[in-house]
Amino acid sequence: MANPSAVCNGHLHHHHHQKQNNLLKSGISKKNGITKGTKKNGVSNGTLYKKTFIEHFEQAPMYVAVFTFVGFAVGTIFGYLRDFMRAWGLEKRNIATEREQQKDFVPLYQDFENFYTRNLYLRIRDNWNRPICSVPGPQFDLMERVTDDYNWTFRFTGRTIKNVINMGSYNYLGFAETDVNALKTVTIELEKYGTGVCSTRQEMGTLDKHVELEKLVATFLGVEDAMVFGMGFATNSMNIPALVGKGCLILSDELNHTSLVLGARLSGATIRIFKHNNMQSLEKLLRDAIIYGQPRTHRAWRKIIILVEGIYSMEGSIVRLPEIVSLKNKYKAYLYLDEAHSIGAVGATGRGVVEYFGMSPNDVDVLMGTFTKSFGAAGGYIAGKKDLVDFLRTHSHSAVYATSMCPPVAEQIIRAMRCLMGLDGTTQGLQRVRQLEKNTRYFRRKLHEMGFIIYGNDDSPVVPLLLYMPGKIGAFARRMLEKNIGVVVVGFPATPITESRARFCVSAAHTREMLDTVLNALDELGDFLHLKYSRYSKSSHPELYEESRLELED
Repeated sequence: MANPSAVCNGHLHHHHHQKQNNLLKSGISKKNGITKGTKKNGVSNGTLYKKTFIEHFEQAPMYVAVFTFVGFAVGTIFGYLRDFMRAWGLEKRNIATEREQQKDFVPLYQDFENFYTRNLYLRIRDNWNRPICSVPGPQFDLMERVTDDYNWTFRFTGRTIKNVINMGSYNYLGFAETDVNALKTVTIELEKYGTGVCSTRQEMGTLDKHVELEKLVATFLGVEDAMVFGMGFATNSMNIPALVGKGCLILSDELNHTSLVLGARLSGATIRIFKHNNMQSLEKLLRDAIIYGQPRTHRAWRKIIILVEGIYSMEGSIVRLPEIVSLKNKYKAYLYLDEAHSIGAVGATGRGVVEYFGMSPNDVDVLMGTFTKSFGAAGGYIAGKKDLVDFLRTHSHSAVYATSMCPPVAEQIIRAMRCLMGLDGTTQGLQRVRQLEKNTRYFRRKLHEMGFIIYGNDDSPVVPLLLYMPGKIGAFARRMLEKNIGVVVVGFPATPITESRARFCVSAAHTREMLDTVLNALDELGDFLHLKYSRYSKSSHPELYEESRLELED
């Protein structure tokens, strides 16, 4: 095993150190009192981990990065040329223009934002905001639309594209469904309560369905209490400011969701970013925070809180929770865990990354999750100790100002959660969790074997397939739709400029035939668009090792 590879900060790098070679011979390294086992395809599996933890972050060949930058450069040059032609009336100006009275105003948008929208985004705008006209199950119906002016405007043809395989929705467990028998209780609650609450939780907006749901969520997660909110995004952005403020320190993963970022900014606390899933980076920030305290005054921070996600929705990676818990206990920090994509999607019974790693929910100070993915509904929750939840009932901006969750949605969540817990008298919920795991591993393994570069953990149902070059974003999505497959494509600025990608979300509702149809289309399209950048298939992956540099407590 000459010239082994190891993962560092999310990318594959090569090491040639004699010490590393000694590590390979023994298969084990011991440093700072912690024994670490071997590492396979990305992440250490030592004393802190009770199961194999495999992630992939392969770098593309250098020529791919070069051609990606060239593609953006060419697009930018032609964009400035077209702006010049529009300014001189040589090309029709389709975009909205300022009124005469506002000609001398400071532009509402920054110049480059306007430029990017006019000349780069609009070229592939047809791949987003496509309206569907059915339940977002494993297949959906799509309203056909066309453009006569190069994506400036769209018109609907009146035709419906039927039975498009849905590889983009977060319907992990398949609870987004229209089965009459399954939705019978939801129908009853709709007839009983109607569609709206028309009040906040602190006023007239707390119903018996909310109390029932909160008790069920607390039981499901194994914690003392829980509180539910009507919007998943606001669960983060409106509750983080209630927990921390000026004089507090937030340590946030660099790839955290916008809702976490916004909540951190609104709180007024000091924010410091650590590299994605990088424990060395996090520990350095924690150590510096303890040693140096607040800037200028050097007083101790009022509190330190670490913000992480269970599954990162753009990378498909899973948080290294055992190591983070060890660090937060060592440095006496708090941990806020966003399980929006992981609750229901991982763990033996769908209880998220806490169960996935065989840990106790008491190891996490603030458990957050949403009902918008695995439960096929809307809203979110905060769970943990009773005093935490009681504090939020009084101080949460969402509880004080936002309208409560509507009762039919609450009943849908109760229905799905009872199914997962087996309280409906069936094992259907457990079967869905197992089917999702089986579909995820099958889909990821096949993509590896075909030679695509995909990111993330082998158990993550979020599967990013790297496209890299900007011109391939639109071509990929359009070709897939021609084959009756709906996909989500993501590019700059939502991703790094060289890492445009397609993001697949695997569902328990996908049949093997559906997945094979998608895989066959990807195999063909990968050859046509030259997307198979991987320099080795999974079967030939070397075992990867990384010597621990952490000083963790057992």
